[in-house]
Amino acid sequence: MIHSFNVDSVLINKYNQPVPRYTSYPTVPYWKEELPVESWEEIIQNEFANNNSTRGISLYIHLPFCESLCTYCGCNKKITTNHKVEDEYISAIEKEWKLYTNLMSEPPVIREIHLGGGTPTFFSPQNLEKLLNIILTNSTIHPLHQFSIEGHPNNTTLEQLQVLYTFGFRRISYGVQDNDPKVQRIINRIQPLENVKKATTNARQTGFTSVNFDLIYGLPLQTLESIERTIHQVTELMPDRIAFYSYAHVPWTSKSQRLFDESDLPAAEEKIALYLKGKEILLNKGYADIGMDHFALPQDELYKARRNGKLHRNFMGYTTQNTGMLIGLGVSAISDAGSAYAQNEKTIHDYYAAVNEGRLPVKKGHILNKEEIQFRKNILDISCKGFTSFHAEQLPLLQKYSFPELELLAADGLVEYDTRGCKLTGKGLFFIRNICSAFDLNIQRNKTSLLNPLFSNAI
Repeated sequence: MIHSFNVDSVLINKYNQPVPRYTSYPTVPYWKEELPVESWEEIIQNEFANNNSTRGISLYIHLPFCESLCTYCGCNKKITTNHKVEDEYISAIEKEWKLYTNLMSEPPVIREIHLGGGTPTFFSPQNLEKLLNIILTNSTIHPLHQFSIEGHPNNTTLEQLQVLYTFGFRRISYGVQDNDPKVQRIINRIQPLENVKKATTNARQTGFTSVNFDLIYGLPLQTLESIERTIHQVTELMPDRIAFYSYAHVPWTSKSQRLFDESDLPAAEEKIALYLKGKEILLNKGYADIGMDHFALPQDELYKARRNGKLHRNFMGYTTQNTGMLIGLGVSAISDAGSAYAQNEKTIHDYYAAVNEGRLPVKKGHILNKEEIQFRKNILDISCKGFTSFHAEQLPLLQKYSFPELELLAADGLVEYDTRGCKLTGKGLFFIRNICSAFDLNIQRNKTSLLNPLFSNAI
């Protein structure tokens, strides 16, 4: 059951620490700098043989181009108004996909595709069609497939949506962020509400069955009044899902975030108040808190998966699909083969160089050991199901590193645990990232890591 609750501001301040979002474990900062391509290829071959025919595979395709720079954004992106870059990039994706399919013993069964960015709707309808033909020709589409795309309300056209629909896309996520003109100006994302309405209407009329809005709290110049107004405005459109993210201020890794004055950012107490006000409105409007900043209406598949214990989490965030194998295509894209992770080259120059030389553009990665696989399951279970079971062979490490943290969390009423397992309380749903960190042995073995700027704050 998904609960609502009154959040204690003292607890929020106590747990407002730098912790990962846990789209993987181990988290990226703890990966090795290099993963031999030969090792990755062998892993792909083995995992593909184990997963393809029964579960299918997932694809994440990173489309990095944006016409303008949003100063809050920490994604890997390339700013340009030159749309001639589309052809070269699609050609590179085609070469990378060919390198992967050469490793596959049979045609891939595609169960999940997500086009992320950047701005995927930077690409013309014709080029989106070309890209998807490259991926799906000589592939089998799983009968339970789910295809999704991230769109910008300013440039998502009816023609693009119609092309995507013909390829089986039924989910779209629009980056709304904030409707207030002052906030939009300072983050350099001018986006009239009418554009959001039009993009949403077009998606639904085309046949898309799930529309998500991304909203961000903690942006510069945001106020309680402005966030309340924004959420009331967007909920009138009744998106099926809303991701209400905390602005992650990480100027040490995202140079664009240095372009505005930090004094314009809400203070910690103000930022907490923004979240609580937004959450209150969303719950009152009938949305359920799925966890990790995600809200969904009861008829949405994400809500149903949470209730039925079928929710999964990967580098794309929460998903209803768990194929066991995610291949990331494109610059900086991350792959998850179950027993290992790999991340592509982070610059377009290096990415192009690799695929043009006929080699997978893997820059770094991590092969999981048995301990990491066990504790990853604990973290996934907590974030997706709200409970996890322990294995007897884990107990020495749990007792040494995790139980002291769980004891503190239990004292604050966030979890209940014993030697058999751990489950969230209703109040604990708000603190999932902190609870997951109790099973993060990289953090628990080295508490000073919480003092390092590796991760954004929980709130």
